[in-house]
Amino acid sequence: MTGSLIIAGLGPGDDRLVTPEVVSALAEATDVVGYIPYVARVAPRAGLTLHPSDNRVELDRARAALAMAADGRRVVVVSSGDPGVFAMASAVFEALEGREDWQALDIRVLPGITAMLAAAAAVGAPLGHDFCCINLSDNLKPWEMIETRLRLAARADLAMAFYNPRSASRPEGFARTLEVLREECGSDRLVTFARAVSTPDERIATITLGEATPEMADMRTVVIVGNSATRRVGRWVYSPRRAG
Repeated sequence: MTGSLIIAGLGPGDDRLVTPEVVSALAEATDVVGYIPYVARVAPRAGLTLHPSDNRVELDRARAALAMAADGRRVVVVSSGDPGVFAMASAVFEALEGREDWQALDIRVLPGITAMLAAAAAVGAPLGHDFCCINLSDNLKPWEMIETRLRLAARADLAMAFYNPRSASRPEGFARTLEVLREECGSDRLVTFARAVSTPDERIATITLGEATPEMADMRTVVIVGNSATRRVGRWVYSPRRAG
């Protein structure tokens, strides 16, 4: 049997937001590899082996998946949202470095709907103009880099989407983020907090930066900050397509 490796996005949470391409890949897989809660979203069946692992072993997980594919198995590495957005696609390609045997494998990346895009759609079109996406976790990069990117994005008047804003082990990071944004953007900028978007636990609210507090976000929350033109229209929030 010829092995293969597919890196797939499971979307933000609702099964209806998993693409047909990903559903088909999972149906044909012999092995599914990923972070524990993401693998738990894949239904067990005969002929399928699930390989859940901890969140901080991305490279080990990628190498294990590649080794199984090299042995002839049809492996799917799963992430939530899109696998290329702060997820497993980068880890798999990093694991390929220096391994020409693995580089010859049949490898594909299947896109998924991100929590950022699902959250934006739920409130309207806050990312309707130029925007950037920043991971606020300092596990893999220093906080100084995060703060520099925050200030530059704000000065460029980009809308911003934030992943991993506030964990129990580093609650001070998001508090500092709000301080930086108020310094650069003022207090009237619109901010959307979208927690567990597309799941039964979904909670979405849009307020101003002046009203925002650190406790409004956790690791299941995506935060979207508008640009200077982002506005409300009825119950919706949108960023006009025209600059200025």
